[in-house]
Amino acid sequence: MTERFTSAAALMCKVLGMPDYKFAVIGHPISSASDELLGDYARATIEQMRAVLLRG
Repeated sequence: MTERFTSAAALMCKVLGMPDYKFAVIGHPISSASDELLGDYARATIEQMRAVLLRG
């Protein structure tokens, strides 16, 4: 989820009965981001999800 929409994502998780659901948060916006910045976002996502998955 991009930074701008994290509150909406958190609310959706709560509404769907998963208030503690973890998701990666990346910069915003995506549509105008350069290839380099998109690569940075992808690496950040991988690191965030690695931490979520390895926490158990």
